[in-house]
Amino acid sequence: MDTVHSFQVRGMHCASCASIVEKTLRKQTGVSSAEVSYNAGIAKVGFDESQVRTEELSRLLEPLGYSLLVSGETTNAGTDNTDSMEQMHELMVLRGKIRSSLPLAVVAMMIMAWHLAADVGWLQAMPEKLHQIFQWLQPFMAAFTLFYVGAPYLRALVRFFRHGAANMDTLIGLGTGAAFFYSLVLVLFGAHFKAYLEVNDGYFDVTIVVIAFVTLGKYLEARARLKTGAALESLLGLQAKSALVLREGPEMEVPVEHVIVGDSVIVKPGTKIPVDGVLVEGESHVDESLVTGESVPVRKGVGATVVAGTMNTTGSFTFRVTKVGGDTLLAHIIRLVGEAQASKAPVQSLADKIAAVFVPAVLVVAVITLVLWLAFGTGTFGFAHALTLGLSSFVCVLVIACPCALGLATPAAVTVGVGKGAGAGILIKDAATLQKLREVNVVVVDKTGTLTRGRPELIELRPMAGVDEARALTVLATMEKRSEHPIARAIILRAEEKKISLLTVLAFQALKGRGVRGVIDGVEYFAGSELLARERGWVLEGLNLEKETAQGRTPVLLGSSRGLLAVALVADAPKESAAAAVAQLRALGMRVVMLTGDNENTARYIARCVGIDEVTARALPEDKLAKIKELQARGLVVAMAGDGVNDAPALAQADVGIAMGDGADAAIQTAGVTLLHGDLAKLVKAVNLSRLTMRVIWQNLFWAFAFNLIGIPLAAGVFYPWFGWTLSPMFAGLAMAFSSVTVVSNALRLKVLKL
Repeated sequence: MDTVHSFQVRGMHCASCASIVEKTLRKQTGVSSAEVSYNAGIAKVGFDESQVRTEELSRLLEPLGYSLLVSGETTNAGTDNTDSMEQMHELMVLRGKIRSSLPLAVVAMMIMAWHLAADVGWLQAMPEKLHQIFQWLQPFMAAFTLFYVGAPYLRALVRFFRHGAANMDTLIGLGTGAAFFYSLVLVLFGAHFKAYLEVNDGYFDVTIVVIAFVTLGKYLEARARLKTGAALESLLGLQAKSALVLREGPEMEVPVEHVIVGDSVIVKPGTKIPVDGVLVEGESHVDESLVTGESVPVRKGVGATVVAGTMNTTGSFTFRVTKVGGDTLLAHIIRLVGEAQASKAPVQSLADKIAAVFVPAVLVVAVITLVLWLAFGTGTFGFAHALTLGLSSFVCVLVIACPCALGLATPAAVTVGVGKGAGAGILIKDAATLQKLREVNVVVVDKTGTLTRGRPELIELRPMAGVDEARALTVLATMEKRSEHPIARAIILRAEEKKISLLTVLAFQALKGRGVRGVIDGVEYFAGSELLARERGWVLEGLNLEKETAQGRTPVLLGSSRGLLAVALVADAPKESAAAAVAQLRALGMRVVMLTGDNENTARYIARCVGIDEVTARALPEDKLAKIKELQARGLVVAMAGDGVNDAPALAQADVGIAMGDGADAAIQTAGVTLLHGDLAKLVKAVNLSRLTMRVIWQNLFWAFAFNLIGIPLAAGVFYPWFGWTLSPMFAGLAMAFSSVTVVSNALRLKVLKL
């Protein structure tokens, strides 16, 4: 059976590297899928472990200069920190090489500038002795630059000749290597070629400057790429290292890994909350901004939930641990952000296809360029000059061609966009969802917990004749204890306030869209909606339920084989941000539809409060699913926002499923977007984020394509015969180095754009 594993990939230096790794892995027997993200350095590989092992996959890549490191879950802080440390080590190595090569590049450029200035009469010619010194010094400078600083490029060239795998480093290695050895031949044997060639100092300066500039570009790109992952780094930094646990005896500080579910943890002012839990003593205000994006600290009292990574600001409190390790909300956020940043948007497929064939195509273009210069340039310019122009153009084409900018255009923007969303309390499951969200034109919303607070209150409990109110509340709360519906919580809270001990329920069953059933003390009870009551044949005349629902109250009916036993009236007010969010969605050109399992009157009351005109009430899970399909059949792109288990099928069917972060786990796991704290206003920000991210992606792709479409013909000398335009290999190296930096810098603009 195939399973998908995530691996960190070592040795990738450009987008074509990712393509090579993907192709190689897919050819392996037992591998069903492979998706490699250059920006994230992650490979997601689906394979049958009975046919191939991880070690075999890594050994397959090692001859090509790559290797796999099992990354496990992206929530593993140790692994992610190790990856960050390796990236920092790479930056330090590149920085050291820049410090040794840039001074040499400056000297080489000064020599070149002196010669150019002397040719046009701006300066006197360089003294012969100084010229001879530099003539013999430059080969050593170039050799140091090529064989030390440029060693990765030479290794890539060797791998190309041995295995046929070419990447960006191959182009640099071939171009600078050709320039160096051509120049070395001229220096050592130039006297023998004076009759045939324009013997000069060669291209040692090109070797030095190009490698220095390319290395500088790699350093700047790596540093910028590290910034694109700052959101994930900041989330990892939220994790507390220890916790004050109260077990038997005095409180003791233990590593957070040793905290277990059920522990009592003490949190003091100014400290991080180590794991998820529920307050059992004390109260405080907790800053949840780095997890939810909300800047105002939230008051927490007994019964309130707290999550790992948030900061306690004022008072002290004790909470009971409910989730630890990878089950905490923070771990879930880190996992989602990491997976989303490593995923690929559909728009990236075009760039990937081009990058896959780009390097081999550039090699062919470079060779053709040299051949054409020699074939057609010799008759016009003479063999010596044609060879000089041909070799210069050959090196230029190899150096200026940059698949890195093309490969970084999409993932860099996705990485920053997903990170920015996480900082604003918007969790996006993958890049495809981020892209699709931009196309949504219909938003379908559930009512309870989505438009309303999801914290309804029990306004009134009406027992029928002969039924004790306390007994009715006890039975009803016992039944609802097993339900995940927000209305059930209101009934349970009332029972807790009255300190009612709950009973044992047997044969419990959730009746989708209608209510629940169970056996208590040998009696079968049902609790739920008016639809359930009518199915059971209970007498509802005289209850005046329409009037109650018209005022936004939801009736919960309790009964048994004896008939109706009690009516509980629960009210759930709209969220403060709901009306504004609906108005903003409409302003973005979207149609908003309410789809709820609640009764018609309550649904329309809430719809009027928030400004929604289209309402479908009494919708069962299958009805919600059918409605989504109906809208999609009309060619509409549908987003569904919900929070309950009964919303999960519709969330899965929708083009974009949006779950409220305080809703049911089934809804959160099904949805492509999770809005922390269930704030619908974040959906507006999510749509804006999608549109801004896609705009940056298209900008990046345009400039990446334009750069190569203009740069390669110019480097090949296409315009030289008519306009005398040509390009120095040194400027080609500089242009190539900064093209990737430009793309990443443009993606980083997303960090400061307002949602």
